[in-house]
Amino acid sequence: MKNKIMGFFSDLGRSLMMPIAALAACGIVLGLSSALMKPQVQEVLPFLAASVPLFIISTLNKVSGIVFTLMPVLFSISIALGLAKEDKGVAAFAGFLGYYAFLVASSCMIQTGVMDFSAMKISNILGVDTVDMGATAGIIAGLVTAWLHNKYHKVQFPAAIAFYGGKRFVALIVIVTMAGIGLVMPLIWEPISVGINGLGDLIHSAGAFGVFIFGTLERLLIPTGLHHVLNSLFRTTPLGGTFQGVEGCLNIFLQFVDKVPLKDLQPYTQFLGQGKMPFMMFGLPAAALAIYQTSPAEKKQKVKALMIAGVAASFVSGITEPLEFSFMFIAPALFVFHSIMGGISFMLMTVLNVIIGNTGGGIIDFFIWGVFQPGSNWYWVIVVGVFYAVIYYSVFKWYLSKKNISIDVSDEDDDASSNMSLDEKMVNTVNTIIEGLGGRDNIVVVNNCISRLRVDVKDMAAVNEDMLKKTGSMGIVKPSDTHIQVIYGPKVEKIADAVREVLKY
Repeated sequence: MKNKIMGFFSDLGRSLMMPIAALAACGIVLGLSSALMKPQVQEVLPFLAASVPLFIISTLNKVSGIVFTLMPVLFSISIALGLAKEDKGVAAFAGFLGYYAFLVASSCMIQTGVMDFSAMKISNILGVDTVDMGATAGIIAGLVTAWLHNKYHKVQFPAAIAFYGGKRFVALIVIVTMAGIGLVMPLIWEPISVGINGLGDLIHSAGAFGVFIFGTLERLLIPTGLHHVLNSLFRTTPLGGTFQGVEGCLNIFLQFVDKVPLKDLQPYTQFLGQGKMPFMMFGLPAAALAIYQTSPAEKKQKVKALMIAGVAASFVSGITEPLEFSFMFIAPALFVFHSIMGGISFMLMTVLNVIIGNTGGGIIDFFIWGVFQPGSNWYWVIVVGVFYAVIYYSVFKWYLSKKNISIDVSDEDDDASSNMSLDEKMVNTVNTIIEGLGGRDNIVVVNNCISRLRVDVKDMAAVNEDMLKKTGSMGIVKPSDTHIQVIYGPKVEKIADAVREVLKY
């Protein structure tokens, strides 16, 4: 049961990453366009106020902003897609149908007037005046759709009604089920929402300490992949706050960043990218330098290449797992230290009234949402970051030297592959990955998130971790007896596509 629960949440976290990544990309466009439309910026660059540039910028601003109102339907589609075991396209299609059936059925129940719904938030969603549950409705629709799809997508009926079996039945059963849930949900959502709001208020009432707990947990959950779930709850539900009817700290920030004074958004940005920037841009790069300097002479060159790639990912885009997994298992005490420092970082940004939103903690988000936003107090990131660099470097170098620990790197001879083309090297790598996962017959499903190759296997005993490490893996996590996550960093999407392509033949 424990393995099933961990496996489920791991898959759910991966599924949530698809819309979150899309929203983060749209957020960069929204942030840049919002900054270029500010009077302070246009005074310095007056050509931005001309009709043509202003039209282009304002169009990009509106198009990127409207995406955030589609968060629930994106969740319903992506969760159904991500959790479906087969025929994923059918599941995604059914996910949208299920969500829309839910909206319409809830609207019908509200219109009956069977009880007083005036205390419940009602909005026009996709053209329907219905209960507004935010991302929660999309998550419910996605989970229900995925379960029904996996259960019924191969069902067979007698010849007279065989046409409605299999994939076609999925859409029918999802519509009926979600309509039933939609009829009931308005009757029970109000007390549930009161409870969610109460929990959010409790976290917010804890002030900076509550933010510290959030930041520490966000890092501690990295090995399991469940940090995506924690982040999604705060970013898209009342746990992250409610502002003028909008729920979730990410939704609030991106929808109001160009509509209200920036200082009004500080209670919500405290759960976003600002808390990550000191350790992503300063702390971890300094730790990487310490790791390199404490490595044995024979390992230094390979460690150097590994650290440079990890630092680039962390500093530029806020992807930290390549660095974190390099020391997480050989020096767990350092990972605990790093997690606590993560919590302190979130807390310090709150205390110093930093107001930098969006999801990333790298240099791109720092400039777009910090430097380019008047009143963001972005300079505190640099001030705190300098101290973080010194602390991380000192602690990592002291601990690794005292314990005589060095990170693991592949000992394989790369000379044989030095003359290979990139395509040949990729094929070589993919074949090694497949063999390391126990061979074709042991692989059930291959997926990936932003930094991990996520594979369901039949027999975990057949997996060869040493072989996987030789393919450039930064680390390996086994959330359950049938699911393994191999950490590759930003290049994982290319690797996953190549693995799936080879497995077809």
